[in-house]
Amino acid sequence: MKLKVCGMKYQENMEAVTGLQPDYLGFIFYEKSPRNFDEEIPKLPATIKKTGVFVDATIGFVVEKVKTYDFKVIQLHGSESSQYCKDLQAELERFSETESTQSIEIWKVFSIKDQFDFEILKAYEGIVDYFLFDTKGKEKGGNGYTFDWSVLNNYPSKTPFVLSGGIGLEEIEKVKEILKTDLPIHAIDVNSKFETAPGLKNIEELKIFKEELNRMREG
Repeated sequence: MKLKVCGMKYQENMEAVTGLQPDYLGFIFYEKSPRNFDEEIPKLPATIKKTGVFVDATIGFVVEKVKTYDFKVIQLHGSESSQYCKDLQAELERFSETESTQSIEIWKVFSIKDQFDFEILKAYEGIVDYFLFDTKGKEKGGNGYTFDWSVLNNYPSKTPFVLSGGIGLEEIEKVKEILKTDLPIHAIDVNSKFETAPGLKNIEELKIFKEELNRMREG
């Protein structure tokens, strides 16, 4: 079970979070977000995959950020079509071949409240590497509350997914329960429930959560 910490913004805070060795660090490129990122990223260990988060951005904009920040994961948080994902995949493959770098993952986000039509996913199968399920709310992520995870009991796909949306220390028992199922959960994605301000993470609380996740992995 991998951990992604999303919505990073401040250099010192990034370095502190990096010390906890999450598997992914997320940086949001969306001007309407209070976590919109336009800074430098400090050098990270190779074990941490830098993740660029975009909302209906042009493919050119995404590729430009990949070149600037060396992202290993692109997370699409808008209404991007399967054709967009296919075109982006082709561009990223071209870039990886030219630069002789490892291939770049694509994660497609879908927002859920208390129901979801899983038929929507079929068009994206075989194009994106992972789905990410987040809470449907006013904001594009960082809404601070969970959706009804029982909806995922009907998940019909073998494509692994990332569980996101309002996950904090209070959700540890719920996380333990869902990890006992045979759902193909690849990672847990956390953001606003671990913040003291937008983009500023509470290191002590993240440390507790990471330790709990490690126990789940070992158990």
